[in-house]
Amino acid sequence: MAQVDGSVVVLNGETEASLRTVGHISYALHAIVAVGSQAVPGAQGSVLLLLVAFFLDLYKRGDAAGSWQESHFRWRIRSVVFSGIAYAVTAPLWLLLIAPGWIAWGVISIWFVYRVIRGWLALNDRKPMPAP
Repeated sequence: MAQVDGSVVVLNGETEASLRTVGHISYALHAIVAVGSQAVPGAQGSVLLLLVAFFLDLYKRGDAAGSWQESHFRWRIRSVVFSGIAYAVTAPLWLLLIAPGWIAWGVISIWFVYRVIRGWLALNDRKPMPAP
């Protein structure tokens, strides 16, 4: 059961722990994708893991509504959506020459890794992510 404290929802201990576990699982899947795609170029199996994390976040985010953990669900979902759009928009660069595509996807990957690390550290410290 959730309790409203001012404008922030305070979750009971069981729900809080469950959502933190979901958050750790989701960030771990994001990290595997981020590191795995760099270690093994073209490892498209990692896309499946990212989709699992994405749909898990979409499914569970309602449970965190109004709490500090809601910001983490929003952070992870936006990370996947924005990086997916950026990869799709820059994909034609691979057709021009390999270097422009490699540079663009490298920058996107670094940004994605940054978001995973920053979010996971904040979750571990029980801190919300900044509002967009």
